[in-house]
Amino acid sequence: MKSQKAMALLLLLALTGGFAGIWKLQHSIDKERAALSEERDDVLLRSGKLMKLMSLEYAPLMADFYWTRVVQFYGNKHVRGNANMELLWPLLDITTTLDPNLLIAYRFGGMFLSQRAPSGAGRPDLAVQLIQRGIQANPDYWRFYEDLGFVYYFDLKDYQKASEAYLEGSKKPGAQMWMKVMAAKIAAEGESFSTSVFLWKDIYETTTDPTIKKNAELHLQLLKAKEDCRQLDALADEYEKRFGRRPTRMSEMVQAGLLRAIPGDPLGFAYIFGENGKAELNLDSPLLEQQLILEHFK
Repeated sequence: MKSQKAMALLLLLALTGGFAGIWKLQHSIDKERAALSEERDDVLLRSGKLMKLMSLEYAPLMADFYWTRVVQFYGNKHVRGNANMELLWPLLDITTTLDPNLLIAYRFGGMFLSQRAPSGAGRPDLAVQLIQRGIQANPDYWRFYEDLGFVYYFDLKDYQKASEAYLEGSKKPGAQMWMKVMAAKIAAEGESFSTSVFLWKDIYETTTDPTIKKNAELHLQLLKAKEDCRQLDALADEYEKRFGRRPTRMSEMVQAGLLRAIPGDPLGFAYIFGENGKAELNLDSPLLEQQLILEHFK
């Protein structure tokens, strides 16, 4: 009996080890299949000219298909918080190669590429390349110059090239008068609160893409918070002149008559003074997390 039990135990252990080995083997096979699938996709993605040659008159239809993949790819990366967007440029490259007149691919593709992680790929250089390709294929579409100026202004901080882009775009058919105004304003002032708000507001009001609209809204909220804190710091400076010390609470500013009430950020959370005596977002405000994320990837 003992020998039978021992044999059964050994058999059970062997089966358990066998199942574990099979599971590891299957897991390894699945990983290899996934890697091969990604490699095949990558090879296909980098064959834009070949794809156009093969597609013939169906190239615009194929471009729509690949643009859908761009949106899905970006959306999945954005939802997962995965900043690795190495395939975004190849997808956009093949899309615009198949259909050079697919305006949406240049406009929103440029936005996806230029934005810092986690909102985008953090490749403003590729965004410039994509938009310039769009201008070459669609030279009279003035919005591309707006997009180009936007990337130069916000992401590359090249205010001269930003001003030149807005000025050149202002000469195109149907261009809005503010394009010329932006060219002059950026040339004179560089980066400013009013200019930044205007440009993000235009993106917010003109886009039909919910992800870009949400992103623009977030930037507008953070810009407002930044400007509010700047003004609160100026009032805190006045408080220090009067009382010989920095205020530690917003209520002290109210008591001194420098504020009518304790101000709140765009989401309604009260501003606070940090340990350095500077105004900042409330620890409970959702905007603080977004601000820290954007600053982390600068």
